Amino acid sequence: MLNIPNILTLFRILLIPVFVVLFYLPFQWSNLWAAGIFVLAAITDWFDGYLARRLNQTTAFGAFLDPVADKIMVCSALVVIVEQYHSFIVTIPALIMIGREILISALREWMAELGKRSAVAVGWMGKWKTSIQMVALVGLIWQMNIWMVWLAYLLLYLAVVLTLSSMWQYLQAARGDLLGRHD
Repeated sequence: MLNIPNILTLFRILLIPVFVVLFYLPFQWSNLWAAGIFVLAAITDWFDGYLARRLNQTTAFGAFLDPVADKIMVCSALVVIVEQYHSFIVTIPALIMIGREILISALREWMAELGKRSAVAVGWMGKWKTSIQMVALVGLIWQMNIWMVWLAYLLLYLAVVLTLSSMWQYLQAARGDLLGRHD
């Protein structure tokens, strides 16, 4: 159960409270450090998947915990930036992204019960969505200057478009089962 990829996933979960505390510390450098912790979490996410495949250390525990760790980290970042910015410009995309994560998680669980988990496996659009979302969140957390924040807004809205598009793809893939048709 405890192998290098799973240890990295657990480490990522342990980084979440560190990220939140750093984000709220009343120091000039706290946003930079919070952004750094968020980047470290994103890097460990990539490495744990890579190492699990490379070292042939995939486990049921890792397959369960990895997406949970990702969603908790991203949702934590979305919640703190919503609170920080106090603006519908950030709140609406955050709600869309969190809602999509809940919907797709439920869809994947339901499809797994039907024995059709592979029908809603992560696709390339979901991977692009995640990458762009992560970069946007780093910019909104760090807030180095106004240009970074505006670029992060732009990337956040691009991530929303990809969020909705990938959600549509997943729903289309499960449409027959959702509507009770078995074509």
